[in-house]
Amino acid sequence: MNASQATGAPGTKAQTREMPTISVDADLVVVGGGLAGTCCAITAAREGLKVALVQDRPVLGGNASSEVRLWVLGATSHMGNNNRWAREGGVIDELLVENTWRNPEGNAVLLDSLLLEFVLREPNIRLLLNTAIDRAECAEDGAIRSVSGFCSQNQTQYALRAPLFCDASGDGVLGFLAGAAFRVGAEARSEFGELLAPEQENQDLLGHSLYFYTRDTGRPVVYVPPAFALQDVERIVRYRELRVTDSGCRLWWLEYGGSRDTVYETEEIKWELWRVAYGVWNYIKNSGTFPEAECLTLEWMGMIPGKRESRRFEGDVILTQQDLVEQKQFADAVSFGGWAIDLHPAEGVYSPKPGCEQWHAKGVYQIPYRAMYSRNVPNLFLAGRILSASHIAFGSTRVMATCAHNGQAVGMAAVICSESSVRPRELVAEDRMRALQQRLLRTGQHIPGVAGGDIAEKARSAVVTASSTFELAELASNGERVSLDHPRAMLLPLTKGEVPAFGLTVYAQRATTLRAELWMSARSGNFTPDVLLSSAEAAVDAGGKGQKVELQFHCELEEDSYGFVMLSTNEDISVAVTDEYLCGVLTLSQRMNGAVAKSAVQQPPEGSGLDTFAFWLPDRRPDARNFAITIDPPLAGFEARNVINGFSRPWQSANVWMPARNDRRPALRLTWTEPQTLGQIEIVFDTDYDHPMESVLMGHPERVMPGCVTSFEVRGEGGELLGEVKENHQTRVRVRFAQAVVTRELSVILLSHGRALPAIYEVRCY
Repeated sequence: MNASQATGAPGTKAQTREMPTISVDADLVVVGGGLAGTCCAITAAREGLKVALVQDRPVLGGNASSEVRLWVLGATSHMGNNNRWAREGGVIDELLVENTWRNPEGNAVLLDSLLLEFVLREPNIRLLLNTAIDRAECAEDGAIRSVSGFCSQNQTQYALRAPLFCDASGDGVLGFLAGAAFRVGAEARSEFGELLAPEQENQDLLGHSLYFYTRDTGRPVVYVPPAFALQDVERIVRYRELRVTDSGCRLWWLEYGGSRDTVYETEEIKWELWRVAYGVWNYIKNSGTFPEAECLTLEWMGMIPGKRESRRFEGDVILTQQDLVEQKQFADAVSFGGWAIDLHPAEGVYSPKPGCEQWHAKGVYQIPYRAMYSRNVPNLFLAGRILSASHIAFGSTRVMATCAHNGQAVGMAAVICSESSVRPRELVAEDRMRALQQRLLRTGQHIPGVAGGDIAEKARSAVVTASSTFELAELASNGERVSLDHPRAMLLPLTKGEVPAFGLTVYAQRATTLRAELWMSARSGNFTPDVLLSSAEAAVDAGGKGQKVELQFHCELEEDSYGFVMLSTNEDISVAVTDEYLCGVLTLSQRMNGAVAKSAVQQPPEGSGLDTFAFWLPDRRPDARNFAITIDPPLAGFEARNVINGFSRPWQSANVWMPARNDRRPALRLTWTEPQTLGQIEIVFDTDYDHPMESVLMGHPERVMPGCVTSFEVRGEGGELLGEVKENHQTRVRVRFAQAVVTRELSVILLSHGRALPAIYEVRCY
């Protein structure tokens, strides 16, 4: 058919055509395939819901995808704050651990494929890529009945029906179409009493960013910029530190659009960012300021910008600055955050102000379920950056690992709503909320301060013993030493009672005094030293040989608690170190990470409602070293019974079992007085929750974490083999038995592990 035939002959009535429509029925429709929507969909599908996951891009991951290439981060904050062992759990942890194993170099394209693989594993997920939602039909009570989306690639309209919907679209397109209440811009200080908020409300937002990658070709490369590239680049770079070595999301400060409409003007914002990015690269190549760029070529330029802020939707609770800084406790806590309150000037690169201001809390904060559903659309969940939060609190809650963790909470909430035939708000009831929290904990979700207590789980009724138990008596020197050119500390899980004596090997250029202090955190679960317990001194003689010194603090602890054995600055002294890593033990320095802080001590403006405190940070492996230390009596907080105490990461104590160093066949044994019918065992291993595992660009020195158990067996009462895993690198492993067994005993026998002592946080039996 030629063109004239297609449009009808002259004088005839034009034909009218419609795109084909495909109807999709689901239990849950998730709009948005960023990390929040992806983790939500996977969680719900694994629990049996039929899920439609609708994404308007060709890949999953949103800002983490190869289209934008921002690394995934959350409460760990590049290990730049005091949130120890704070990597998010559950599905996002699975993804980050798997990505580190497959892709330690941080290739964004490989992350794309990993996300697609995880979704395609789930037969209950119907994935619709390149499909943009454009209509919503609602009932008289405001509940969404159905939504419509158009796929640009197959020219097909989709009609999606479900009793429950989740908006994880970033801009909140579904919530907007359905009439959900939302906010744009910064609230006035008077509305919530937030001292960081402006005196008057305004429409200033965080802007978009667009990155580029470069490559060294080994020979000189000429660069001719496009005509639209920004010429007056000096007005930008005079406010920023421009480094030739920076690529990808290290160029986060290439930001613009916060003073514009970040929804309806996003294309105009993108064009301005292209002008800026190509102009910056032209400046690097052709200004003469960077001769080291001679052999570099522009390898990749972002096609779509990473968007930070647009609409924020209202739930039954709106998180505020005080909730984060004061670490407010919520009865309906289902997730947590810990990134800084990270605010940017609305003018982005054109602002003379710093590219961001980051203000940290002393520890992680809880996120309540009531911030995860719409207050006026009764079947709409909120996930991702549209979470119910003020503009100030949004500065922290917006980051991707936090959004993903929240998405898992929403996915599980949808499961319970479906099973109980209730709507999102009805889960706030105490019994339903406890059920939601416990099911989340089982899947690896971390809810600060909330212990596992699943009544169906049988390991908690067992007597747990082990072939051996580690006691921390000594970490032997490897011959290296570190200078006390700044304060350093060892973070140790101390037990109730008399604090032991600590022995160190020190070297001094001249006779001097080693001064030490013992600190702890005022708040359970925090790792900010803000309570001084005691101090100690030791005389140190001059000489090239190491000298043993003992620190006695002469104090008692009323309960198990992490303590900081802190050594004061003394440039005449260096301390012997070890290359042995241990689960739940770290050596820290008082210093700053320039990526997330401006000094080693956070010093906020007066009257800002923020805390002043020092940052105590570990080094990353392979550079990380613990002090070589002796402890008398040895620390004995690594017992087998920890695996059933309800906590699956260090909190107030290490919460872990580790075998003795000389145990060649470590085994954990669960015994019951009465026979138990068991079909599976679930085990939580140590994949180093303190490691952020940034998903792209940075790279990581290991594929498998040092304390992770890589192979193991599960045996029954008579020694019969019930299950085995020959290769593992994941945090949570479920071993399903070929058939249910009736037994009084289960044994987990560890066969291989990384270069640190193997560790088990939790065991569950069903």
